[in-house]
Amino acid sequence: MKFTIKNGIGTSATCYQAALMIRQQVFVKEQHVAPELEIENEDQAKYYVGYLDSAPAATARVIEQIDGGWHIQRVATLKKFRRQGLARQILNFIEAKAKKAGIPYLTLGAQDQAQGFYLKLGYSVVGDGFLDAGIKHHRMEKKLY
Repeated sequence: MKFTIKNGIGTSATCYQAALMIRQQVFVKEQHVAPELEIENEDQAKYYVGYLDSAPAATARVIEQIDGGWHIQRVATLKKFRRQGLARQILNFIEAKAKKAGIPYLTLGAQDQAQGFYLKLGYSVVGDGFLDAGIKHHRMEKKLY
């Protein structure tokens, strides 16, 4: 199967509906996150969707921070496509774009159960834990420059 990544900005991006479908399946249906907590800041985000052949499989989004860093959010892979390295490929793609754009760091709020995944990608835990949508998280960061 061929893996491709499409990206765009805001709700008019061609990949936005695919990103939303993945997020609703993973966060709202599987993890029971309230839809009103899941759907926010949609127009200011850059969306990334990974497709296996033509099927949307994984997603992430980025919101640029005031200080120039990129905040990665909503990293999700549909259940039937997990454990194939798709989210890793999307995050590597985002990192390459960030480096090319001179972005100093990437940050994200990782669910505690996913920390190991991000540690393997070079992220470090920063600060105390917090609850987001009733799920334990920690802020993680990766310095690029």
